[in-house]
Amino acid sequence: MTSAAMDSIVAPLLSVAPTRALVDEMFTVRVENLPPCQHFTLHSLHLSEDNDYWEAFGHYTSNHKGTVVPQDYTKGGTYTGKEPMGLLWSLRPVPGSRKGLRLRKMNVCSPLLYTISVYSGHLVVGFRAQAPLASALAERWYMAPGVQRISIKEKAVRGTMFFPPGTEWPLPWTLGYYFGPGEMETTEMKSNYFETAFNIVKDHPRVISNKVGIVGLSLGATVAFYLATESKVVKPCCCVCINGHHFNPSGKHLFDLSYDSFKMHVRKLSAYWIDCFEYQESIIIIYLNFWQMGKINCPMLLVCGEDDQNVPAVEVADDIERMVRAAGKDRLLTRLNYPGAGHLIEVPYAPHFRVTAFMQAKEQKVMIVWGGQTKPHSDAQEDSWQKILDYLQLHLYSCPSLASKL
Repeated sequence: MTSAAMDSIVAPLLSVAPTRALVDEMFTVRVENLPPCQHFTLHSLHLSEDNDYWEAFGHYTSNHKGTVVPQDYTKGGTYTGKEPMGLLWSLRPVPGSRKGLRLRKMNVCSPLLYTISVYSGHLVVGFRAQAPLASALAERWYMAPGVQRISIKEKAVRGTMFFPPGTEWPLPWTLGYYFGPGEMETTEMKSNYFETAFNIVKDHPRVISNKVGIVGLSLGATVAFYLATESKVVKPCCCVCINGHHFNPSGKHLFDLSYDSFKMHVRKLSAYWIDCFEYQESIIIIYLNFWQMGKINCPMLLVCGEDDQNVPAVEVADDIERMVRAAGKDRLLTRLNYPGAGHLIEVPYAPHFRVTAFMQAKEQKVMIVWGGQTKPHSDAQEDSWQKILDYLQLHLYSCPSLASKL
């Protein structure tokens, strides 16, 4: 090949737009200057804060112009079809990784970094052993630019508040409870812990005291159920509850239990839900006490994964719906059911975990089945996220003067 011909060759170009975005925003990947009508693989690689590599990939064929975009149809890889965000939601640990991994972002002040690459041919393994044709780096943030993060250490409560920039105060607020029983061991959870946390937020000078909502996932949803029905001091404006349960162990205050007693409670639930996933025949025999959901006085949104293997979310929602209807308060309840979705319904484009390792105590690791199928679970995360945001805006910003501050 002559030097003139070599100079005329244009190297493949891969671009990601936007290169920096929030985790719930879509991006677009585009590869140009490829040979036309040839096989290529788009690949994403992420190194977690636990130093584990995660990857996703799709098989494509360049068009007659030598271009590949994820909006095209892919016939193979960790996702198939037309899935522009498949490079994120189908992420999985690379072959040979530790078992039971779960991708979690602990430091939200730094971004999730993804290396997006294009390789020649339809690859399945050996990506790091081969040089990519082109690559680009994408940043995904949990915090928008200018958001102020303040740690709360008050009255034994530990938490974090996030303040948006350039805002006229005070504003409505959302209090999130996201944790599992393994995290209770390191948290001093007295009976009024969550009431105290709620009141710290409610009494903050930047918060409208009667416009505080609660969002809870898993055990966090159970906390929301308790606060909305049993608390004498907490009056949430609205609640969003994702795959929680309303069982009251032995009629006691849930957070008056010792950690060992709580572990026994979780162990009983897990054993019966795994061995006999029949709500009426197993759970109700053990638990004669429930939070009395007919006592709610605020709007409540239930989000249910129909393939939840950790909590009988659909049966729980059915029972809550029955209680609320019997109390004549069905107008307060809204419900979203997602076929094929598991327990951990999180932000859009977050990878799906059917089974992960779980620290039930300091030195006791178990494997927990969360359930769900990757594609329908991902669809549920994307759909429910927008509906949750719309729900919170409706109930927290119901006054015209508040809506104008959005």
